[in-house]
Amino acid sequence: MKFTINKAAVLGAGVMGAAIAAHLANAGIPTLLLDIVPKELTPEEKAKNLSPDHPLVRNRLSRQACEQLLKAKPAALYLPENIELITPGNLEDDLPKLAEADWIIEAVVERLDIKQALFEKVEKYRRPDAVVSTNTSGIPVNQICAKCSREFKQYFLGTHFFNPPRYMKLLELIPNQETLPEVLAFLKDFAGRVLGKGVVICKDTPNFIANRIGTYGMFATIRAMLDLELTVEEVDALTGSVMGRPKSASFRTLDMVGLDVLLHVAQNLRETLTEPAEKEIFTVPSFLEQMLANKWLGDKTRQGFYKKEKGQEPLVLDYRTMEYRAREKVKFNSLELAKNVEGLPNKLKALAFGEDKGARFAWRILKETLVYAANKLGEIADDIEAVDQAMKWGFNWELGPFEVWDALGVAQVAERLRAEGEAVPPVVEQLLAEGAGSFYQQKDGDRYVYDSVRKTFRPETIPEGVIFLAPLKEKGRVVKTNPGATLLDLGDGVLCLEFHSKANSIGADIVQMLQFAVKEVEKKYEGLVIGNYGRHFSVGANLMLLLMEAEEEEWDELDLMVREFQNANMALKYCLKPVVAAPHGMAVAGGCELCLHCHKMNAYAETYMGLVEVGVGLLPAGGGCKEMVWRAMELTTPPDELRVGGVNTAQPLINRAFQTVAMAKVSTSGPEAIKLGYMRPTDQITMYRERVIGDAKKLVLQMAQNGFRPPRPRKIKVVGSSGYAALELAIASMRWGNHISDHDALIAKKIAYVMCGGDVTPGTEATEQNLLDLEREGFLSLLGEPKTRERIRHMLATGKPLRN
Repeated sequence: MKFTINKAAVLGAGVMGAAIAAHLANAGIPTLLLDIVPKELTPEEKAKNLSPDHPLVRNRLSRQACEQLLKAKPAALYLPENIELITPGNLEDDLPKLAEADWIIEAVVERLDIKQALFEKVEKYRRPDAVVSTNTSGIPVNQICAKCSREFKQYFLGTHFFNPPRYMKLLELIPNQETLPEVLAFLKDFAGRVLGKGVVICKDTPNFIANRIGTYGMFATIRAMLDLELTVEEVDALTGSVMGRPKSASFRTLDMVGLDVLLHVAQNLRETLTEPAEKEIFTVPSFLEQMLANKWLGDKTRQGFYKKEKGQEPLVLDYRTMEYRAREKVKFNSLELAKNVEGLPNKLKALAFGEDKGARFAWRILKETLVYAANKLGEIADDIEAVDQAMKWGFNWELGPFEVWDALGVAQVAERLRAEGEAVPPVVEQLLAEGAGSFYQQKDGDRYVYDSVRKTFRPETIPEGVIFLAPLKEKGRVVKTNPGATLLDLGDGVLCLEFHSKANSIGADIVQMLQFAVKEVEKKYEGLVIGNYGRHFSVGANLMLLLMEAEEEEWDELDLMVREFQNANMALKYCLKPVVAAPHGMAVAGGCELCLHCHKMNAYAETYMGLVEVGVGLLPAGGGCKEMVWRAMELTTPPDELRVGGVNTAQPLINRAFQTVAMAKVSTSGPEAIKLGYMRPTDQITMYRERVIGDAKKLVLQMAQNGFRPPRPRKIKVVGSSGYAALELAIASMRWGNHISDHDALIAKKIAYVMCGGDVTPGTEATEQNLLDLEREGFLSLLGEPKTRERIRHMLATGKPLRN
């Protein structure tokens, strides 16, 4: 049986339904978005003399949802024009259109009777081979489809997206008792490969995996806070990144999610769980009930556990007095020790095994959450890996519960539980009885996970097309390494250059490795991928090093540094073998320039690319200005010609490229990087983060098999002095309007001078080296400016740009 999804339909245009439709549109899937027909006309509709039968009225809710998608922050769509793939409609007139959909997703209100009634209608119009799913967050999937036919049930399952779907990786799939295995397998593959989701298979139990454990953990945290009399800010200091959780920790995260959402999940758990002791866990403390009554729900009401006042530091809630106050400094010896040790396992041990009140709190919430997760294994999911992945992908934990067991030491935690008179979970006793000391093991570079059903270890699940770099190092696939980068053999004749400096900033180590990699791949390999698994691909040059050299007035050294980076990028561009960049996250400044010189890019959909040097008072000098000019000239008709029929075809394109660089525009997605000109339309986008390097490798091999040849060096005709005059006038206008500072204007003029080819006659032929020399001169002159150094110091101190 072969499945395909060319069209989709989402039933329910609320926040979640609309966001799911947006992400389907991001993947290029035309989607029908339906909601109920409004019962009454709005004043605006009455003013337009619209009747209740008018399509604008009947489709109002889905139309408004589409309008909201265009305003959403963070953006739900990769590009605003993706909204064109979403067709608004209603659940009365447009149900027959469901016959065209390959996947129908229900996302209406969380009421069993409403969902069942809707699916009774859907079954009348659904095509027999179409997949149907519910986005319920907690209602049993088997109950939802109970009144449907057996054939319908075979194609029906739960698809629990996490909000917002574009950014949250987790998708929980919940088959019902009749779901066909091939339907489940297809949707798991499709959701990962096409939608970029991390998929886990759950059992049909209350709130599935992530919300079950996550909500338990939140209530355990609140109970411990009350019992140990900690403050809100103390809890957040202990439960943030130092514990391997998001920086927003517990209560800042809850403010973002909304207190009402947490209490809704808790209510569902109290109503659906059967064991009295477990139901009691989710009893809501009185102060949370008071917050709900006061509508202190978090960010959506501008106050929750924290209260934000414009221009002021946020206040924090004192839950004992129910009043807001200034935040207090948090001091725990265990916390300070955890912050100062390397590696999350050591941080966790410092927190959990300390002796102060902070450590007692940390041990208690970790212990209770770990025990709960272990005791629920087999009930909510059959395998340890699914539980860990759900918490990492759905709650952004750095380690899943069973990985935390390993980090703290399974035997040590079990011994302490016994000493405190608490029961050790059966799966832990089973693991220790078999002589294993951890739930995960490393062997010959591969990772194995404990299978509690078969009582053995199995290889961890790695989706097809995924290449992890760490195991390759353990398997002896390192070609060369230095403190900033490593060259690895991916197999099949393809090398991968991995950065691993701080924030993957580009320094001498990386530049040297770039030059070595080009020579090595040209000698005996098929091609090169440049990619890594850091938080960001690369944030550009090492600013501290630049500042130190400038303060010491080491201008010859700085000139050499810039020249070496330019040469390395040019070596990439003219490498005899295909070079593919695999950017993700931030690929800015020098990181962007490096990508611009590669033959192709295979970017993660969440790639934020830009030439941002103006933020620190500089201009792109690694070939960034030059490449933006070369790419602009590719669009002239005919290429490289300044005039056609007396019309200058290059100037508008140079103007656009200049604006992109001078305004430091950064793409909000991979597709927008194409729109801004950083990527070409022929470059590729990968939705699934862990497939980016694997897809880049495939692209290298494809290019090699197609007889790749590097581009030939060519000259272009620059717009010269007249082009510069036009840009200088625009810069002056911006300054006169007080939109930019004097220093901004200086930087912009330097960029314009480079991109116009200098003070030369329009139509003068220029080589790439000509523009590289202009870049370098402009960069060094700006680095000599006191205001530029002030910007660099401010960026290093605060992480934010300074306008001066």
